[in-house]
Amino acid sequence: MDSAISDAAADPAAAGRPERAALAGTADNGLKIVVVGGFGVGKTTLVRSVSEIRPLNTEETMTRAGEEVDDTAGIAAKTATTVAFDFGRITLDARNVLYLFGAPGQERFWFLWDRLFSGTLGAVVLVDTRRIADSWYAIDRLEHHGTPFIVACNDFGGPRHREADIREALDLHPRVPLIHCDARSRDSARDVLIALVEHLRTLYTSGARPAAPAQEAVS
Repeated sequence: MDSAISDAAADPAAAGRPERAALAGTADNGLKIVVVGGFGVGKTTLVRSVSEIRPLNTEETMTRAGEEVDDTAGIAAKTATTVAFDFGRITLDARNVLYLFGAPGQERFWFLWDRLFSGTLGAVVLVDTRRIADSWYAIDRLEHHGTPFIVACNDFGGPRHREADIREALDLHPRVPLIHCDARSRDSARDVLIALVEHLRTLYTSGARPAAPAQEAVS
């Protein structure tokens, strides 16, 4: 699966698929990955970078009314925000398709996350190391659901923190992969997905995948 992601995401045109290719009629197996993280960490950007189709975005312009509820410290230049989810797609082969869902980062939309986690293979937690505490909730919810994940630190410039410091700040389990990425780059976004798939394969082959708790009702 990781090689399929690499081939499909690297160059959609070279794989015989135009940017807005229709889904093949033979595709009958949908695989789901969720991208989560704090407000403004680059989830929409990552989905947009790697999707083979023009992604579905539910972005709305940020207004003064939102300043009362959304913490924009450190991201003052942000002008739009996701209010439902982002959706992208990568065709792996004739029968298998990978669907990407980007979750909204603001606390007022966290009630959507449980639904987005349903049926997912695994998740990517995007982190802005300038606002690392914003990622705690995402990791907590994934651990609660028993959903395997990796952590990807998105590059916003500035000095790079030591891996040990990031792991300590996130209280990250040693077996959870921690990588660096640039969500604006198709190649880098592709590598993030490959890292997640390799992590999932390791968990499944070793029998180490945590059991998910019973599904909660979401009103």
